[in-house]
This record gives sequence, structure tokens and C-alpha cells, in this order.
Amino acid sequence: MKNSIPIITLFAILSLTGCKNDDEENPMQNLNLNISGLEDLGSEAMYEGWIMVGGVPMSTGTFSVNSSGTMSKTSFPLDMEDLDDATAFILTIEPVPDTDPAPSAVHILAGDFSGNSANLSVGHGAALGNNFSTAAGKYILATPTNGAMTDENSGIWFLDLSSGTPAVGLTLPTLPAGWKYEGWTVIDGQPVTSGKFTAVDMVDEDDSFSSTEPGPPFPGEDYLMNAPSGLTFPTDLSNGTGVISIEPDPDNSPNPFTLKPLVATIPDMAMDHLTYDMSQNLGSFPTGTASK
Repeated sequence: MKNSIPIITLFAILSLTGCKNDDEENPMQNLNLNISGLEDLGSEAMYEGWIMVGGVPMSTGTFSVNSSGTMSKTSFPLDMEDLDDATAFILTIEPVPDTDPAPSAVHILAGDFSGNSANLSVGHGAALGNNFSTAAGKYILATPTNGAMTDENSGIWFLDLSSGTPAVGLTLPTLPAGWKYEGWTVIDGQPVTSGKFTAVDMVDEDDSFSSTEPGPPFPGEDYLMNAPSGLTFPTDLSNGTGVISIEPDPDNSPNPFTLKPLVATIPDMAMDHLTYDMSQNLGSFPTGTASK
């Protein structure tokens, strides 16, 4: 009859020979994010981080941002080997609920790892691919869609009339998939859209407030009818603000997104059909780092 090994002795042998637990087999390491300038996306969207490992995106987890710009989470435990092999970090905007495990097309920030850190920007090729340093804009006040020279300060058109002939007024890079430009006018403190667009030499996607005559082949809007609650159209845009924003597509909010490359303070007692310049507003872009 074979000698049996006491149970206590068997446990001791197993302990010495080593039965690794899951944590030892898959050691974890934190990815830390330090990002400023992100906005609250509301209940219909969320931010999600991704690391690129062998050319394949791997989710690092989701987070939200409150009205003060504070991230709900800044540290994300990941498999140490995956994180060590990560070559880049990408931040996307995802719908809620999100039924697709792959990243959306809305890439807002990205950066390549150099050592253990990546500087994140909208200009990275995996984000918007441009830092918008060459962005420029011009606009006029006019209401061509009412067919008469009345209420001319109640419309804004992003065009250049300095030569006497309407010409392209916006210098903007082509956006990648997942983004569209949108024009705005802030009227009595309330932002009102002039329409989304992807081309600066074509009409935009919205004419909700214009009258019945055709407008010029450029982005813009006449604020003549269907005024939003709290406003009265026609109006006078003098002393208001013109804005060009970059919006996620699909868009999570009816308000302007945080990316506003061009702004203009419309002069008090502004003159219609006079070309005015817009100014760069690149400080509105989020920036940050990802570290491992």
C-alpha cells in the first residue's frame, strides 16, 4: 500500500512550488490623465480613453466632466504589459448608451508616448490633425433673404465683401470624420446657431431663421423669423458676438462646443455690408498629458 501525503504537507508543497494568483500573472499599472479644458457632455455622451498597442486601440475606461471642468476619474488601472507597449493615447467622445466596442470617429485629443508620457493635443494626427494656427475669418452683417434693404443688422454672413464682390471669408482646415463647423451669434447673451458646415464656399445646413429669398453661397444666417424663446427677430446684432465652433458629429448638445477657433466682437453701431475681421481663440482648446 502506497504511503499517503498528509493534507497539511500537500498544502505546504503547493505553496513552495508556487500557484500564482491572477494579480501575479497580470500585474496592473495605472494610466494617469491630467487634462484641462474639457467640457461637461451631459447625459448623452461620455469621454473614453484608448491606448494603441500593436496598432490596435484598447479602451482605458470612460469618464465624465462636471460643469467646473473636473474629471470624474483621472487614474485607470491597466495590464502592465499592454501599458508598457502602448505607443499613443487617444481620447474620444462616445454616445450613451454605447453599443459599439470600437472607438467612435469623434477623436478630440491624442499624443504619442515619449518614454512614459504623452502630450495631448487636438493637432495630433489621431485627433483633429490640425492646431488651427492658420485659422482666420471675416464676416458682414446683412439680410439678403428678405429681398429688401431692411433690418440689415439682423443677419451675419461669413464672407469677404471688401472687393465689392462676395468671396470666401473663412480660412479653416478640412475637418476629419466626426466633426463639423458651426456658426453662432450671441444675441443678448444667448447663442443662436447660423448653421453647421464642412465647406467654407457653400451654404450651411440651416436656414431656420431666414426669410424666403436665397442667400449667398457661404455659411451664414438672417435672424428674421422663428426667434428662440426669450428673443425677438428681427434684431440688431451690434455689440453681440460672432463665433465659429467645431462640433462633434453626432452632436451631444444644442449649445456651442468647447472648440471655438474664431470669435468676433461685433462693433457697437456696426455698419451693414462692411467686412469685419474675426480673431483666433485657440485658448479654448483642451490640452493635457497621459502618463504611465
